[in-house]
Amino acid sequence: MLVETKARVAVFSIALGAYLPQFPQLVPEFKGQYEAFKKTIPTSVELIDGGMVTTKEAAQAAGDKFRAADVDLVICQLLTYATSYNMLPAIRDLNVPVVLVNLQKKAQPDYAATDIPTWLGELYACGAVGEMVADLNRAGKRHAVITGVVEGGDPAAQAEIEDWCRAAQVRRRLRNTNIAQIGRPYPGMMDLYIDETNLYNRLGLYTKQFDWEKMWAIADDVDDEAAIDEKAKEILDTFEVQGGASIHDKPIREMARYVIAFEQWVKDEDLGLVASHYDGYAQGKAGVLDSMLIPAFSMLIKQGTACAVEGDMKVAIAMSILKTISGTGQLSEMYSIDFPEDICIIGHSGSGDADISQAHKPTMKVVPVFHGKTGGGYLTQFYPPLGTITYLAITQDMDGHFKFVVAEGENVEGPIFTFGDTNMRMRFSIGAREFANRWAEAGPTHHMAACVGSYTDTILKVAKILDVPVEVICR
Repeated sequence: MLVETKARVAVFSIALGAYLPQFPQLVPEFKGQYEAFKKTIPTSVELIDGGMVTTKEAAQAAGDKFRAADVDLVICQLLTYATSYNMLPAIRDLNVPVVLVNLQKKAQPDYAATDIPTWLGELYACGAVGEMVADLNRAGKRHAVITGVVEGGDPAAQAEIEDWCRAAQVRRRLRNTNIAQIGRPYPGMMDLYIDETNLYNRLGLYTKQFDWEKMWAIADDVDDEAAIDEKAKEILDTFEVQGGASIHDKPIREMARYVIAFEQWVKDEDLGLVASHYDGYAQGKAGVLDSMLIPAFSMLIKQGTACAVEGDMKVAIAMSILKTISGTGQLSEMYSIDFPEDICIIGHSGSGDADISQAHKPTMKVVPVFHGKTGGGYLTQFYPPLGTITYLAITQDMDGHFKFVVAEGENVEGPIFTFGDTNMRMRFSIGAREFANRWAEAGPTHHMAACVGSYTDTILKVAKILDVPVEVICR
């Protein structure tokens, strides 16, 4: 990614301190289990180690460490039975979910040969889970439970741990990066309007405002011909240009200059997201940039900075979430319905994610006019693969609270529009008509983001971490 972020995940284990002097052999046993457990946390996150907690005082010390690190998620390993004071002081001052990992060491007891230390050390991880959840509920803390086994490996439990860490990355990305707003939303699209202070207070995402006048001049100092050659080649490696093109063509070189400038701008401003709309006369330098902005922003999306057209900050957030958790994030909206085929056509014009274009290399062509927008120039089209697609929209209620709207469907074989816009032929489990009804009734705004694969469960984790409600339309 152009701007790197790494989630901070708090990890600690708990056991009842009263057991340890009674059964000293449990001390090395639990230490070994905790060290092995920490190795299951993916290296894609920064592990904040709270240690093995057996007293209230140790829990308080772990909590101080977690709070100072501003962790995005807490993972608590239950080694054996423990009382709530082993856990609550560690999480009391945190506003992130607590994932209780209930992994029993042995898959099955040897009933006749099991003594008390063996039972407590290798067969009793499940004893405290209900107590912990009861007290998390009373403390108003979000939570989840993962139950599994260590012996023989447990892919399902490991996948859940990794999924939670992936979801935690979204919170860190929103807190560590900024969203750029260039210009303002498309005139009259009031569903897109947003209160930037409310956005910061609720999701931790800070808005940086930019005028188009500054953007027109952003590439004025880019004159490294070798760098321009390299970037022009990267553009042509990414897109199939209608009618052909080479790195020596003036429009491609000009596009390369702007991409280089925008990449540096993203790094300098710590931008993880961009929402823009231009409604000027598209003349002179303004016209040059406007004509090539779609592929230029597509090059940023490819590198992890979500760029949304029409000034839609909410869909930029949705695109960033999907790109972070799945590797793809494409701007979309409802396009049309094929009633005899019972499918919805979903897509959008404008900048998009080359990584989602797995069925065909992205294409780029010149059009004389951008429909509904000023000027004309390069239009891009992306080709998502057949199979499962997940959609995420972000909307708000009358009090400014955010809500996620999610759906999954299948992109199926068949014809698509050929006028240069990304299209998906979506078959939903509830049918096209009912999907259109339910999706609209959820009030999602007219844009959503799309990604390849099934990610509803991961989005539910993201929502729990961000404390945002979710409406799942269908799977």
